Amino acid sequence: MQNALILCRFVHFAAVLLLFGTCLFRTWLFRSLLSTPDAETPGTPALDTRLLWILRGLNALALISGLLLLVLIAGSMANNWQDGLDPSTLTLVLGDTFFGRVWSGHLLLNLLLTISLVLTRYFSPPLRLVLAALFLATLAPIGHGAMFDGSLGDMMMVNQLIHLCCVGAWLGGLLLLWLLLSSGAQGNLKPVLLRFSGIGYGLVAVIIATGLINVRVMSGAVWPEPAFSGFGLILLIKVGLVLCMLLLALFNRLQLNSQGNTLGILRTSVAIECLFGLAAVAAVSLLGTLPPLPNA
Repeated sequence: MQNALILCRFVHFAAVLLLFGTCLFRTWLFRSLLSTPDAETPGTPALDTRLLWILRGLNALALISGLLLLVLIAGSMANNWQDGLDPSTLTLVLGDTFFGRVWSGHLLLNLLLTISLVLTRYFSPPLRLVLAALFLATLAPIGHGAMFDGSLGDMMMVNQLIHLCCVGAWLGGLLLLWLLLSSGAQGNLKPVLLRFSGIGYGLVAVIIATGLINVRVMSGAVWPEPAFSGFGLILLIKVGLVLCMLLLALFNRLQLNSQGNTLGILRTSVAIECLFGLAAVAAVSLLGTLPPLPNA
């Protein structure tokens, strides 16, 4: 059951993060490029239409994995995964636990987001962004930060929310970037990509800062002990993956400033960077099941 829980956490967190990030940059930075029809292939829908189907797929993954997470966590609380399917157990978890109350709102926002992605005529992209942001925000109280009470607990949840928003923005931006590069879009693509590159460095700075705060508060040290096993080892892998993403982002920046046609190279590099990001999310999914202290 533990492996299923880790896998479900990964799928769910990855889907929610990508949903928020793509909605954010679609509304803000890439709107004009995504809304431009494909002139080279008449009859092909605009990139915005393709993105809508991607968002629907991510939302479906989030909904399915969110329901499975509820069942698995209810089963772990009852010490039997089969009890997670019992309606009385699910009702008890949803109504009488902190996780259940948060998850009820989380699933409700998932359903509202589903409606907004189906009835697109009645829900503008900015409104979908608000729903996606609230959907992501309800993940902040779930995790190690919930073990703190009072003002410290509130500050940890705010710190986690900022961390999640920046991670989601970075990953969602990379997904949109890959979509644009895969379409062979030209025109004003380079200035927008350079701007996103600059924004990305700011996002990474905040991700690192908020991540260090999380580690310091949870473990009581700059780095958890033991450093090369358990929680510390997985955290080290996550940091290594983030550093790989930074190196790829620097490489992409150099490619944008170089002469010649680098579209294919950029497309491959962005895809690899996105895969590193998803691997980091997988590491976080495992971290969420491990205690930050050996005796915790």
